[in-house]
Amino acid sequence: MGTERTERTEIRAEHLAGDAFELVIRDHLVTVDQPRDAGGDDLGPTPTELFVASLAGCVGFYAARYLRRHDLPDDGLRVRGSFAMSDDRPARVASIDLDVELPAGFPKERLVALGRVVEHCTVHNSIRFAPEVRTRLVEAPWASVA
Repeated sequence: MGTERTERTEIRAEHLAGDAFELVIRDHLVTVDQPRDAGGDDLGPTPTELFVASLAGCVGFYAARYLRRHDLPDDGLRVRGSFAMSDDRPARVASIDLDVELPAGFPKERLVALGRVVEHCTVHNSIRFAPEVRTRLVEAPWASVA
């Protein structure tokens, strides 16, 4: 296993109501919920949708940086993603498809290089080399002790 940096980034998921949570990421707020047909109020995307969206966004970021680094236009760059859930347990995403839509006139001789770059974005690497996930149950500091 690789080494772990000592600095940590904190993200909070604060319960709003029902199935909805507000994610606090630096100075950004993102609401996640479940669709109405799954018992939620559909106040935002599901955490699973955000997972796939984060991969699409990371691939897009790496593609855009590649284009700018090589003085290529990035107008019209888009990543379309779709996913399917597994039909067995444990509940998980079974497959993800990403289509990177390139700007008009992208040179064909650079396709392989760009493909290598986007296949190694940070989120993609984090799926390939799964991080250690440690979950602890802790009492909130404001909770009263009975």
